[in-house]
Amino acid sequence: MIKVVIADDHPFIREGIKKVVNGKMDLEIIGEAENGDELLAMLEEKTPDILVLDITMPGQSGLELMKHLNDLYPKLPVLVLSIHSEERFAIRALKAGAYGYLTKTSISDELIKAIRKITRENRKYITPEVAEQLASQVDVSKEGALHEELSDREFEVLCMIASGNDVNEIADELSLSPQTIHTYRRRIKEKMNISSNVEMTRYAMENNLIE
Repeated sequence: MIKVVIADDHPFIREGIKKVVNGKMDLEIIGEAENGDELLAMLEEKTPDILVLDITMPGQSGLELMKHLNDLYPKLPVLVLSIHSEERFAIRALKAGAYGYLTKTSISDELIKAIRKITRENRKYITPEVAEQLASQVDVSKEGALHEELSDREFEVLCMIASGNDVNEIADELSLSPQTIHTYRRRIKEKMNISSNVEMTRYAMENNLIE
Protein backbone atom coordinates (compact mmCIF):
# COMPACT_ATOMS: atom_id res chain seq x y z
CA MET A 1 0.00 0.00 0.00
CA ILE A 2 1.38 3.41 -1.02
CA LYS A 3 0.82 5.89 1.80
CA VAL A 4 0.14 9.46 0.68
CA VAL A 5 0.09 12.79 2.52
CA ILE A 6 -1.46 15.90 0.91
CA ALA A 7 -0.41 19.48 1.69
CA ASP A 8 -2.63 22.11 0.06
CA ASP A 9 -4.41 25.13 1.51
CA HIS A 10 -7.49 24.68 -0.71
CA PRO A 11 -10.02 22.19 0.75
CA PHE A 12 -11.67 21.46 -2.60
CA ILE A 13 -8.29 20.53 -4.10
CA ARG A 14 -7.59 18.15 -1.22
CA GLU A 15 -11.04 16.64 -1.70
CA GLY A 16 -10.37 16.21 -5.41
CA ILE A 17 -7.10 14.43 -4.74
CA LYS A 18 -8.71 12.21 -2.11
CA LYS A 19 -11.51 11.27 -4.47
CA VAL A 20 -9.02 10.13 -7.12
CA VAL A 21 -6.55 8.42 -4.78
CA ASN A 22 -9.05 6.66 -2.53
CA GLY A 23 -10.52 4.91 -5.56
CA LYS A 24 -7.30 2.95 -6.04
CA MET A 25 -6.70 -0.29 -4.15
CA ASP A 26 -2.94 0.26 -3.80
CA LEU A 27 -3.06 3.87 -2.53
CA GLU A 28 -4.10 5.32 0.82
CA ILE A 29 -4.18 8.91 2.07
CA ILE A 30 -2.95 8.90 5.65
CA GLY A 31 -3.02 12.65 6.32
CA GLU A 32 -3.61 16.12 4.97
CA ALA A 33 -2.36 19.60 5.89
CA GLU A 34 -3.26 23.11 4.78
CA ASN A 35 0.07 24.79 5.57
CA GLY A 36 3.71 24.08 6.28
CA ASP A 37 3.40 24.08 10.07
CA GLU A 38 0.61 21.51 10.00
CA LEU A 39 2.59 19.36 7.59
CA LEU A 40 5.76 19.38 9.67
CA ALA A 41 3.79 18.47 12.81
CA MET A 42 2.07 15.62 10.96
CA LEU A 43 5.32 14.20 9.60
CA GLU A 44 6.63 13.84 13.13
CA GLU A 45 3.89 11.27 13.72
CA LYS A 46 3.25 9.75 10.28
CA THR A 47 5.59 8.31 7.68
CA PRO A 48 4.17 8.54 4.14
CA ASP A 49 5.69 7.03 1.03
CA ILE A 50 5.10 10.27 -0.90
CA LEU A 51 4.02 13.85 -0.28
CA VAL A 52 1.76 15.67 -2.75
CA LEU A 53 2.58 19.34 -2.18
CA ASP A 54 1.07 22.61 -3.35
CA ILE A 55 3.71 25.13 -4.35
CA THR A 56 1.79 28.23 -3.21
CA MET A 57 0.66 28.15 0.41
CA PRO A 58 0.29 30.79 3.13
CA GLY A 59 3.45 31.63 5.04
CA GLN A 60 6.38 29.48 3.97
CA SER A 61 6.13 28.77 0.26
CA GLY A 62 6.13 25.26 -1.12
CA LEU A 63 9.60 25.73 -2.58
CA GLU A 64 11.03 26.94 0.73
CA LEU A 65 9.23 24.15 2.56
CA MET A 66 10.56 21.54 0.16
CA LYS A 67 14.16 22.55 0.84
CA HIS A 68 13.45 22.26 4.57
CA LEU A 69 11.88 18.84 4.06
CA ASN A 70 14.93 17.67 2.13
CA ASP A 71 17.02 18.32 5.23
CA LEU A 72 14.58 16.70 7.66
CA TYR A 73 13.31 13.83 5.51
CA PRO A 74 15.78 13.29 2.66
CA LYS A 75 14.16 9.98 1.64
CA LEU A 76 10.63 11.41 1.35
CA PRO A 77 9.78 12.02 -2.34
CA VAL A 78 7.74 15.14 -3.08
CA LEU A 79 5.35 15.49 -6.02
CA VAL A 80 4.40 19.10 -6.64
CA LEU A 81 0.80 19.72 -7.72
CA SER A 82 0.38 23.38 -8.65
CA ILE A 83 -2.15 25.74 -10.19
CA HIS A 84 0.77 27.37 -12.01
CA SER A 85 1.90 26.27 -15.46
CA GLU A 86 5.18 24.46 -16.01
CA GLU A 87 6.79 27.61 -17.42
CA ARG A 88 6.56 29.37 -14.08
CA PHE A 89 7.70 26.92 -11.43
CA ALA A 90 8.55 23.45 -12.77
CA ILE A 91 12.30 23.95 -13.08
CA ARG A 92 12.54 25.68 -9.70
CA ALA A 93 10.57 22.85 -8.09
CA LEU A 94 12.86 20.19 -9.57
CA LYS A 95 15.94 22.14 -8.50
CA ALA A 96 14.48 22.31 -4.99
CA GLY A 97 14.27 18.52 -4.93
CA ALA A 98 10.82 17.64 -6.29
CA TYR A 99 10.39 14.25 -7.93
CA GLY A 100 7.77 15.60 -10.31
CA TYR A 101 5.65 18.61 -11.24
CA LEU A 102 2.01 18.45 -12.30
CA THR A 103 -0.57 21.18 -12.76
CA LYS A 104 -3.89 20.89 -10.94
CA THR A 105 -5.61 20.05 -14.21
CA SER A 106 -3.87 16.68 -13.77
CA ILE A 107 -5.88 15.50 -10.75
CA SER A 108 -6.73 12.32 -12.62
CA ASP A 109 -4.95 9.25 -13.94
CA GLU A 110 -1.84 11.40 -14.52
CA LEU A 111 -1.55 11.99 -10.77
CA ILE A 112 -1.93 8.29 -10.00
CA LYS A 113 0.61 7.40 -12.67
CA ALA A 114 3.11 9.85 -11.21
CA ILE A 115 2.63 8.63 -7.63
CA ARG A 116 3.14 5.01 -8.64
CA LYS A 117 6.23 5.68 -10.74
CA ILE A 118 7.91 7.82 -8.11
CA THR A 119 7.28 5.42 -5.22
CA ARG A 120 7.74 2.09 -7.00
CA GLU A 121 10.68 2.98 -9.24
CA ASN A 122 12.24 5.76 -7.14
CA ARG A 123 12.44 7.88 -10.29
CA LYS A 124 11.39 11.40 -11.17
CA TYR A 125 8.19 11.83 -13.15
CA ILE A 126 8.78 14.20 -16.05
CA THR A 127 5.85 15.21 -18.23
CA PRO A 128 6.40 16.35 -21.84
CA GLU A 129 5.68 19.92 -20.73
CA VAL A 130 8.35 19.79 -18.03
CA ALA A 131 10.77 18.09 -20.42
CA GLU A 132 10.29 21.04 -22.77
CA GLN A 133 11.20 23.44 -19.97
CA LEU A 134 14.30 21.40 -19.14
CA ALA A 135 15.34 21.50 -22.79
CA SER A 136 14.88 25.26 -22.91
CA GLN A 137 17.31 25.57 -19.99
CA VAL A 138 20.00 24.01 -22.15
CA ASP A 139 19.41 26.54 -24.91
CA VAL A 140 19.72 29.70 -22.81
CA SER A 141 22.95 31.68 -22.70
CA LYS A 142 25.46 31.22 -19.90
CA GLU A 143 24.20 34.42 -18.31
CA GLY A 144 20.68 33.00 -18.11
CA ALA A 145 17.41 34.89 -17.87
CA LEU A 146 17.13 37.79 -15.44
CA HIS A 147 14.42 36.10 -13.36
CA GLU A 148 16.73 33.16 -12.71
CA GLU A 149 18.68 35.46 -10.39
CA LEU A 150 15.66 35.90 -8.11
CA SER A 151 15.02 33.86 -4.98
CA ASP A 152 11.99 31.57 -5.08
CA ARG A 153 9.89 34.02 -3.07
CA GLU A 154 11.02 36.99 -5.17
CA PHE A 155 10.09 35.09 -8.31
CA GLU A 156 6.67 34.29 -6.85
CA VAL A 157 6.08 37.97 -6.04
CA LEU A 158 7.24 39.00 -9.53
CA CYS A 159 4.68 36.69 -11.14
CA MET A 160 1.90 37.94 -8.88
CA ILE A 161 2.69 41.61 -9.55
CA ALA A 162 2.87 40.94 -13.28
CA SER A 163 -0.52 39.19 -13.08
CA GLY A 164 -2.09 42.40 -11.77
CA ASN A 165 -2.17 41.76 -8.01
CA ASP A 166 -1.50 44.77 -5.79
CA VAL A 167 0.71 44.72 -2.71
CA ASN A 168 -2.11 44.10 -0.22
CA GLU A 169 -3.53 41.24 -2.27
CA ILE A 170 -0.13 39.58 -2.50
CA ALA A 171 0.45 40.07 1.22
CA ASP A 172 -2.89 38.41 2.02
CA GLU A 173 -2.27 35.51 -0.35
CA LEU A 174 1.20 34.81 1.03
CA SER A 175 0.36 35.62 4.67
CA LEU A 176 3.08 38.27 4.76
CA SER A 177 3.02 41.96 5.64
CA PRO A 178 2.65 44.61 2.90
CA GLN A 179 6.02 46.00 4.00
CA THR A 180 7.63 42.62 3.30
CA ILE A 181 6.11 42.59 -0.18
CA HIS A 182 7.45 46.12 -0.77
CA THR A 183 10.90 44.82 0.23
CA TYR A 184 10.64 41.92 -2.20
CA ARG A 185 9.53 44.27 -4.96
CA ARG A 186 12.49 46.55 -4.32
CA ARG A 187 14.89 43.61 -4.49
CA ILE A 188 13.31 42.42 -7.74
CA LYS A 189 13.77 45.84 -9.31
CA GLU A 190 17.39 46.00 -8.18
CA LYS A 191 18.31 42.51 -9.36
CA MET A 192 16.55 42.85 -12.71
CA ASN A 193 17.29 46.55 -13.29
CA ILE A 194 13.57 47.21 -13.65
CA SER A 195 12.01 50.50 -12.53
CA SER A 196 8.25 49.85 -12.54
CA ASN A 197 5.47 47.30 -12.31
CA VAL A 198 4.74 47.93 -15.99
CA GLU A 199 8.25 46.80 -16.88
CA MET A 200 7.82 43.73 -14.69
CA THR A 201 4.61 42.87 -16.52
CA ARG A 202 6.22 43.39 -19.92
CA TYR A 203 9.15 41.19 -18.96
CA ALA A 204 6.85 38.47 -17.58
CA MET A 205 4.79 38.48 -20.77
CA GLU A 206 7.86 38.26 -22.97
CA ASN A 207 9.14 35.30 -20.94
CA ASN A 208 5.79 33.45 -20.69
CA LEU A 209 5.53 33.91 -16.93
CA ILE A 210 1.92 35.11 -16.97
CA GLU A 211 -0.86 32.57 -17.40
